Amino acid sequence: MGPKTEELLNILFWSADLLVNPSWRSLFESYEGWAYRNGLLIQIGRLEQRKWVTRKSKARNDRVYRLSAQGRLHALGGRDPEARWGRAWDGRWRLVIFDIPSGQNAEREWLRRYLRARDFGCLQNGVWVTPDPMEEEQRTLARGSLNVELLVLLEARACAGESDEEIVNSAWDFDRINQAYSRYLKILGRRPAGVLKSEAAAKKLFRWMSEEREAWLAAIRIDPLLPARLLPGNYLGQKAWRRRLQAMGESARQVVSAPPK
Repeated sequence: MGPKTEELLNILFWSADLLVNPSWRSLFESYEGWAYRNGLLIQIGRLEQRKWVTRKSKARNDRVYRLSAQGRLHALGGRDPEARWGRAWDGRWRLVIFDIPSGQNAEREWLRRYLRARDFGCLQNGVWVTPDPMEEEQRTLARGSLNVELLVLLEARACAGESDEEIVNSAWDFDRINQAYSRYLKILGRRPAGVLKSEAAAKKLFRWMSEEREAWLAAIRIDPLLPARLLPGNYLGQKAWRRRLQAMGESARQVVSAPPK
């Protein structure tokens, strides 16, 4: 999907936190000429095809589009932070341990990429850990059967005095994660203020929204979004999320209070 269509989805998402039924018409009615010039109605059609926005009526002239649950999740980066932080943890760690021969480099690198994409933390090159059940990993990695000399999946508890905090700090790079959130918070602080009295002011706000989204995705993509009880004390992710929600409300008020043209 093109960057302009992604940007439009992000704009709808930002406005969704303020408006009960966010819609294309209610957000951009006063900027319809601007919308046509930028091809946004075509982009809305693409979002509708992907079911990231829905239309209340199928009437041809009805342009009331609303952000869907799927669209909201995509705008968030594929995961809902609050749902991830709020999930329960049963106190057991799940481990993937492997020792793939050096002659099978492609298989070994594929496995590492797969585990990283699934938000596993790396304790050692061949020892990866997650607090979550591994049903999907069992289906994907087993492929009928496992050779335990090469790969084994385990559930475990620390038994030699290791704390969960030590495991978390060893498996995930929270210094890097916090640096990404620090950069994001700086960008969040540069949000243009004031009523959108002109097209130039609106474009400035939307350009900033694109910058904000890029910074948010850069942070969220490297964050495992661990259950709240496992998060380090200096973790910035929840602070960044609260500030983002606040900025969403303020930006939405700017959009809907824009004077008609």
